[in-house]
Amino acid sequence: MSHVMNTYARLPVAFSHGQGSRITDTEGKEYLDALSGIAVSTLGHAHPRLVAAIAAQAGRMLHTSNLYHIREQDELSDKLAERSGMQEIFFCNSGCEANEAAIKLARFYGHKKGIETPTVIVMEKAFHGRTMATLSATGNRKAQAGFEPLVSGFVRVPYDDLEAIKAVAEHNKNIVAVMLEIVQGEGGIHLASIEFQKGLRQLCDELGWLLICDEVQCGMARTGKWFGYQHAGIQPDIATLAKGLGSGVPIGACMVGGKAAGLFGPGNHGSTFGGNPLACTAALTTIDTIEQDGLMANAERVGALIRQLMAETLAGLKGVVEIRGQGLMIGIELDRPCGELVSKALAAGLLINVTADKVIRLLPPLTFSENEARELVDRSAPLIKEFLAA
Repeated sequence: MSHVMNTYARLPVAFSHGQGSRITDTEGKEYLDALSGIAVSTLGHAHPRLVAAIAAQAGRMLHTSNLYHIREQDELSDKLAERSGMQEIFFCNSGCEANEAAIKLARFYGHKKGIETPTVIVMEKAFHGRTMATLSATGNRKAQAGFEPLVSGFVRVPYDDLEAIKAVAEHNKNIVAVMLEIVQGEGGIHLASIEFQKGLRQLCDELGWLLICDEVQCGMARTGKWFGYQHAGIQPDIATLAKGLGSGVPIGACMVGGKAAGLFGPGNHGSTFGGNPLACTAALTTIDTIEQDGLMANAERVGALIRQLMAETLAGLKGVVEIRGQGLMIGIELDRPCGELVSKALAAGLLINVTADKVIRLLPPLTFSENEARELVDRSAPLIKEFLAA
């Protein structure tokens, strides 16, 4: 009997090893991985450069402490700043930790402006984490149930609705920031429009608010650019990263610039493990490999191919609401709950996910090839057709 706490409805499978986009279970069955650990395994499984870099770093040093300078952390901060347009980066271990840092920064910013109860505008269907503050910012009542009282200081509006945000601004003078996922992952692969993003950036500038972009799932080249906000040509004050940053090694980052730069000083925030040499080496190798192997362009090209082939294969099929996404972040919305497709796909040797009850979510590694894209469609489309015909 396992003594692991029962916090996940786990599928009846365990994996022993993988290579590229293939992963093998403990019984020897092979699967095509179109989920990459929920947008984590950026470089796929057992990438030789990543394996070598992690092994070499483990042989030198795993941990020192943020009481001292960490060379790999300095190098990673420079690389991220250069690619993001940000000025300062705080390293932690996960997406919710990065978002906690962002929320703390927003409150700190508000208090410095003399606002006693700083408030952050958040979105319906958002997902920012499961710690108390990030859970409170999350727009999923099911995830929040049983954990009240929630943390105050959040106002919720519909996603991609600038007029709703303007209406809040008219009546609430405690607003200090807006927190936005450029692509809502857990919420069902919803994309914020370019017009909304540009209008929101302008509104934040006019009102002196911080713009926080949660890039935990859509960042790190998954959408075809380093960060989702770059498609609209905007620059947030805060952006958060995790998931794919370390290609499977836990690391998160809260990046700041603009009005948020210079807010935190010694003692305002911290992390024991954040930015340790091993995690930073994994992230540095991930960035270098994305660039050397052209994986950003690959994500855009292969993602477009998957959406095109899915649209052609499922054309006219009753029950398919929409096929949407950006790069290798793809959602296929059906007109009914379809969670059972995850088990059916597993039985067929395919790893996928269903989120928001009705949306099939595909998050392949950025190394996914065009042939693997065709295989994914060839193997998943019949399952969708069979499900909708039942």
